[in-house]
Amino acid sequence: MAPTTGIDTAAIKEKALADLLAILEGVRGKKTVVLDQSLSGPIGLFAKFSLLQDYGVDKIHWLHDPPSESIQKNIIYIARCTPQNAQLISAQVKNYSKIPGQEFDCSAFFVPRRTLVCEKVLEDEGVVGDISIGEYPLYFIPLEPDLLSLELESSFQELYLHRDYTSVFYAAKALMNIQQTYGLFPRIIGKGDGAKRLVDALTRMRGEVTVDDALNPFALTPSSTIESLIIIDRGIDFVTPLLTQLTYEGLIDEIYGIKNSKVDLDISIVGNPQGTPNPASSSATSAPAAPATATGSKRTVVLDSTDKLFEDLRDTNFAIVGNLLNKVSKRLKADYEGRHQAKTVTEIKQFVNKLGGLQAEHQSLRIHTGLTEEIVTHTRSDLFNKSLEVQQNLAAGSDPSTHHETIEELIYRGAELEQVLRLLCIESCVGTGFRPKDYEFFKKEILQAYGYHHILTFDALEKLELLQASATIQNTPNTRTSYGSLRKLLRLIVDEVNEQDPEDISYVYSGYAPLSARLVQCIIQKQYMQRIIKGGKGAVGGPDLSTVVAANTGILGWKGFEEALRQVKGKTIDEIQRGEDKAVRARMILNGQNEKRMTLVFFLGGCTFTEIAALRFIGKQQEGNRKILIGTTSIINGNKMIQAAISSA
Repeated sequence: MAPTTGIDTAAIKEKALADLLAILEGVRGKKTVVLDQSLSGPIGLFAKFSLLQDYGVDKIHWLHDPPSESIQKNIIYIARCTPQNAQLISAQVKNYSKIPGQEFDCSAFFVPRRTLVCEKVLEDEGVVGDISIGEYPLYFIPLEPDLLSLELESSFQELYLHRDYTSVFYAAKALMNIQQTYGLFPRIIGKGDGAKRLVDALTRMRGEVTVDDALNPFALTPSSTIESLIIIDRGIDFVTPLLTQLTYEGLIDEIYGIKNSKVDLDISIVGNPQGTPNPASSSATSAPAAPATATGSKRTVVLDSTDKLFEDLRDTNFAIVGNLLNKVSKRLKADYEGRHQAKTVTEIKQFVNKLGGLQAEHQSLRIHTGLTEEIVTHTRSDLFNKSLEVQQNLAAGSDPSTHHETIEELIYRGAELEQVLRLLCIESCVGTGFRPKDYEFFKKEILQAYGYHHILTFDALEKLELLQASATIQNTPNTRTSYGSLRKLLRLIVDEVNEQDPEDISYVYSGYAPLSARLVQCIIQKQYMQRIIKGGKGAVGGPDLSTVVAANTGILGWKGFEEALRQVKGKTIDEIQRGEDKAVRARMILNGQNEKRMTLVFFLGGCTFTEIAALRFIGKQQEGNRKILIGTTSIINGNKMIQAAISSA
């Protein structure tokens, strides 16, 4: 039997589609789907509208839009399980029940599960008898073969501002589904109070499975293919996402915003797609399909590994993207010129066979060249460079007061509020907060420049522990990550970075190594970390680096980095899950022997594209010994973190 190589993300996507089609099959005849718009993108990653039509779907409407008159007798609501959505569903069901001479068959499927709260809302509204209630267990959604996301856009705000831990439960449920399929995580390692809550929820769910599957000998057997689960609580490292991402994919997200592996770009940047349909066709009826089509002056571009050029560019530092595109352009030109050398029928046929691939690659090159030119315009702007300089100096530990004049200038020049607040939050997080005098000064300047309603934004940022006065921090000691100590303990700052041929993860921020990724290295690359911390010869990419990296083949928890962990806020987790010896041996026999083990790194509260790039870089160093799979509640960046505070104002 061939060895099992670990978690199959394609199977997760197939199950999500199968569950959706089962819902549609359960309602006979033509049907209208009323969809929570926040689910359109995630569902569109695996379900095309043409396929849904084959299962009787006539049209798709948004839940938040007014009820439509052109609707089928069968109505299926698919929405996230929130009281607000339950209210909207109730209002629409009541509205349809008032239409004379028509009867509607309504069904509501809550994602990822139905709750007593939503059922109580439906009951209080008096529509329980008029609607069938079910659930659609959509948890992990594969964005890439190595990336799973719950796509809970508001998870950061809920966890750290509202202290709502619903997403912890959903994360635990998603991870428990993996354990029930592939076996228990033999070792669970984590850092942060949120990570502790998640592990406690997993332990409780494991106990529930014990009762339900008491006669199943494999129910609680550790996996023979997954070596460990590493949980990183976003709350232990706010600085990394606040810094401007400098990888190609990261900068696209910073400037345009990537959502569900798609980005909306102006047609003037990327041009019209070949065979662009009428913009009217990109209406709610085709929402889940989300093709790369033009709508008005915008074009939706899919950014994933199906685009081979983007796959090569996405994790590189933006500084070298222009050179890479130039090389691709020259290669394509040479390939096209090859048609002149095709003399025989066989040679002509060979060229024609690869012509389709060349045209697709040329189209991709056109998109990314236009996008790169636009990003370059942005990165060369004075505001961007002043902001980036302040960020990098603050991260490196320079005197914060020397940058206050630059931040003032950005305020007076009308820089985006998010850009200004990110700088203030970075200064607060890497240091010990603001002196009361400085805090009040910047608060006054921002309120006068951007509006007095942002007094609530400051209150929210303080609750998030992103922007605080030093007096507040002194009253709550030992509740912050000490970046000042960690710079040396984990070598977060690397002065010499080879962006062309990187040797360390610090290339993703041109000199700053993400703390979250460094913590992962402390677990799976101990010898490498010890080498770079000492700073001796070969510290970052010496001649024996490959030997050092390859030597890290076992998971030994946090051993050797106890002092660094004491400087990181939150609880430390290191638990070993065991099963019966006979069952463990039986699972190994069934799955086969596989020297390449899998480590699942899960971010609670969201992660950035630069952190994903850093973990992929670590994975390449570990290639042959270990595969890294990344999981997260959502994809975030600094602007989204600040907007979580602004939206609550």
